[in-house]
Amino acid sequence: MSETALAWTQQLDSVVFAFRGYNVTNLGLSDRLLEHPLYGPVVEHHLRHAARIHQQVTGRRADLVGRVRRRRGSTLRSFSQDIALILAMELAQIHLLQEMFAVDYSRASLALGYSLGEVSALVCGGVYELEDALVPLLSLAEDCAALGRTTRMGIVFSRGEQLDMDAIEELLVQINQEGRGLIGISSILSPNTVLLLGQGRTVDRFARIMHTRLPKQVHLRKNPHRWPPLHTPLLWARNVPNRAGVLMLQMPHGLAEPRPPIFSLATGGVDYNRHNSRYLMYRWIDHPQRLWDAVVHVLQSGATTVVHVGPEPNIIPATFRRLSDNVQFQLQQGGLRGLGLRAVGSLWRPWLANWVSQKAALLRAPYVEHIILEQWLLEHAPA
Repeated sequence: MSETALAWTQQLDSVVFAFRGYNVTNLGLSDRLLEHPLYGPVVEHHLRHAARIHQQVTGRRADLVGRVRRRRGSTLRSFSQDIALILAMELAQIHLLQEMFAVDYSRASLALGYSLGEVSALVCGGVYELEDALVPLLSLAEDCAALGRTTRMGIVFSRGEQLDMDAIEELLVQINQEGRGLIGISSILSPNTVLLLGQGRTVDRFARIMHTRLPKQVHLRKNPHRWPPLHTPLLWARNVPNRAGVLMLQMPHGLAEPRPPIFSLATGGVDYNRHNSRYLMYRWIDHPQRLWDAVVHVLQSGATTVVHVGPEPNIIPATFRRLSDNVQFQLQQGGLRGLGLRAVGSLWRPWLANWVSQKAALLRAPYVEHIILEQWLLEHAPA
């Protein structure tokens, strides 16, 4: 293997690991990793382990190995299996990196995870065992999926200025007061993009009234799929957060700081310590995912590489890619006071992180390397 291919594995103090969350597609290249002569046994071990936990908690059998081999897709009915599958594959990928390439994951500069990915980061970071983390998630998965049967997603985005979050919140309160279903923000992807999850026709209602408070250049695109309403107050309808909180208080382990440190998308900061992981996981259930805060933090930290973990990572790499494209476009158009990409890259030093504005940190986006771990593992498998 070339030294270039392995370079990032030798510079872990500037590497961030980003774990993906639940999506309507959850398989990615998992079948190829499972069929690989070297990787297969490790992947199968993690899938079977997660399947056993699934059966113990739910009382229902889950053939995760067979599902990956046959590439069976996801539905709301398979939500509990999807939780087990995603966590198993993310742990398997980190295990392969450690076992086959001698990468000490704990030496990375930072970890973060979108949605379920934050739970994977806690397990990989040595805070919990997989069994600990899966019990509360699987115990309440059926209720989350049931709420998802009437839940739709709306992507609110602006082609001009950043979104007025106060105006959006006021519109959501207005719709919730009407008593025809609940709606809330599930994720803040960027200053001009948020994801809404709403029951019944509440997303359509938002689309009809949004221009009473928001400018005409703000648009809403409705996603055709049904979504478990994680990270929103919609879960209050079945008392999911409090029930999960009780289960979390009884989880074993959890008295250790994660290694590497974890940026929580529930709080928007590197806030995990030796004893507060249960409280932060409780907030994770019904608080919006603050992805943009994580992107800014990664760029301000001076990280040079982001390794995307999990089957077919989507939201986190796409957010970085859009930002990088926008920065390059502005630089090429002379919209950033004549700064050139070469100048931005050569002048940046990590110690300057506390001295530059957020906008200056965003200029680093085109210089950060992004690695899709499942692809990298297959392309650089040991002989």
